[in-house]
Amino acid sequence: MAKGVLLRGAVLGLGAILFLFPFYYMVIGSLQRQPDQSLAGLFPNPANLTVDNYFDINARVNLLQGIANSGIFAAGVIIGTAVFGSIAGYALAVLEWRGRGTVFALALLVQVVPFQLLMVPLYVMIARDYGLADNYLGIMLPFLINSTAVIIFRQYFLQLPKGIFEAARIDGASEWQVLTRVALPLIRPALVTVILISFIGPWNEFLWPFLVTKKADMQPLAVSLANFISNVANSTSNPFGTLLAGAVVLALPVAVLFIVFQRYFVASDLGSGLKG
Repeated sequence: MAKGVLLRGAVLGLGAILFLFPFYYMVIGSLQRQPDQSLAGLFPNPANLTVDNYFDINARVNLLQGIANSGIFAAGVIIGTAVFGSIAGYALAVLEWRGRGTVFALALLVQVVPFQLLMVPLYVMIARDYGLADNYLGIMLPFLINSTAVIIFRQYFLQLPKGIFEAARIDGASEWQVLTRVALPLIRPALVTVILISFIGPWNEFLWPFLVTKKADMQPLAVSLANFISNVANSTSNPFGTLLAGAVVLALPVAVLFIVFQRYFVASDLGSGLKG
């Protein structure tokens, strides 16, 4: 028994080291004054550590503005995905209506269509028909409804005992009250999962925002960093360290968000909502 526990701990520890190694390498590389890409660079001389790479990239890319634009983009997408996804998932899981199975099949079918195939017609519709070029809403609009989020919400709602909904309706609750006051509090893991997947996509997206707006003061950080890599990086004194510094700034919010919410990735006692 003890050997099994030790073996499991060793395997999990090795897996954690392998998983965290790229992040460690990225942070260490971003702090090096003179890049050292050898194995010795994994444990650099403290005299070679500096934060100049961050100031160097900030002098060419406005990191704070880029982070703010990414935050606006991601926040709008998260709100839209959570609201519309939960409503659609609730309708597909709880409500009885004709064509429900067909709509769910279409939501599954959307999963196999690459977003890149839709970018040109979406751009024509949003920029020309809606006049939303160089507009935050135009950047957010294609991502406000996420079929993956709809499916996640539907699957979690299906696990809830139907007696909960029936009891709420008997007490006079409307369907909106059943959704917001009864169902959603019981599927917190699903809500957290949707927030994370909704955040990671827009936060790292650079093709669509670059297509919709060419204004530097509106472009998310991923777009600014992509432009920096292709046009400006080689002009810096330490391109390797500067690129890693930009990657750290882009990856850090995702890591922090996951650490904050990871404790919610546990199974909930869904049956606890029933009396007796």
